[in-house]
Amino acid sequence: MSALANLKLVSAKRPTQLPPIVQRRNKVAKRIWEQIELANAQATGSSYAPTRLRTVTEVETGLRKTISVPKRVKQWWFVAENGKVCVTVRYGAKIIALGNKGQTAVELSNADQLVQTLETLKSAVEAGELDTAIDAVAGTAKLNFAKGSVVRAVKDVV
Repeated sequence: MSALANLKLVSAKRPTQLPPIVQRRNKVAKRIWEQIELANAQATGSSYAPTRLRTVTEVETGLRKTISVPKRVKQWWFVAENGKVCVTVRYGAKIIALGNKGQTAVELSNADQLVQTLETLKSAVEAGELDTAIDAVAGTAKLNFAKGSVVRAVKDVV
């Protein structure tokens, strides 16, 4: 008996591109993971500074090289006027509506619940519970890019 006889063989094609909603969902989940890491680092008193690669050109030689630079991660939580911690979820610079009637933040009684809440939000995003809210925010971002290109085109004509 051959080794392949024990395996289930199928005709399958790997998808070349993920659907846009899955790409957006993955982007938000990745950013929430960064917030979890930032919250864990602040809880232990250490710092969290992820790095990204950047290509720079040396002035003297004109050679291009890739360097690793720290990436700035802004925290999505803040202390409200009533002394409670509030957590928002962002898609780019826009805040995602988490509930009905403009509810954009999760209120926590103290910072000890922060990591657990961020993990809950991450699992909700991965499950697709915030897809409509992400689509709405992404749609406004697309409109802003379109408006900018129209304004630039009008300026180029004038």
